[in-house]
Amino acid sequence: MVQMDDPAEERQNLGLLCYYPARAMEFRVFAALAEAGFTDLSLAQGRIAARIGPGGTRVTELAEQAGVTKQTAGYLVDQLERAGYVRRVPDPTDARARLVQIAERGAAVREVAKATEVQVEAEWAAHLGPRATDQLRRALTRLRDVVDPYMDDGEPVRRPATRPGAPAGPRS
Repeated sequence: MVQMDDPAEERQNLGLLCYYPARAMEFRVFAALAEAGFTDLSLAQGRIAARIGPGGTRVTELAEQAGVTKQTAGYLVDQLERAGYVRRVPDPTDARARLVQIAERGAAVREVAKATEVQVEAEWAAHLGPRATDQLRRALTRLRDVVDPYMDDGEPVRRPATRPGAPAGPRS
């Protein structure tokens, strides 16, 4: 049993400690997007668009990766398409399927987002110092190996999604 005066009882869990900077980064990126004139992009749309791979991604895969229903992902992609951020193209590997790709306007959003990410990371590195920043990056990269089912040796890969709330186990 953990006693109330146990320091471990007062510590925040690692999930929350990872969430705070991720949320701060997301807020900064969306503020920069709004300042750049991209005021019609919602957080939900941005989270779907961020998962679109270089050659395009199927709506079903976007839904799986975002942890939403196919209908929700399709609705968000419809909105993104109407706003000119994405386009749908035939999937060259399956004539029945379509891929969602980033359109020119979406590419402009990604440029603003990337520039903001670089700026925020530089601020965090100045706060933490180079050694701690490097250690943090290495530790989080190692942690990603067991929590991100869509990465394999740094490359996106399609894996079965774990149900929300289920722990991700080590990959074989």
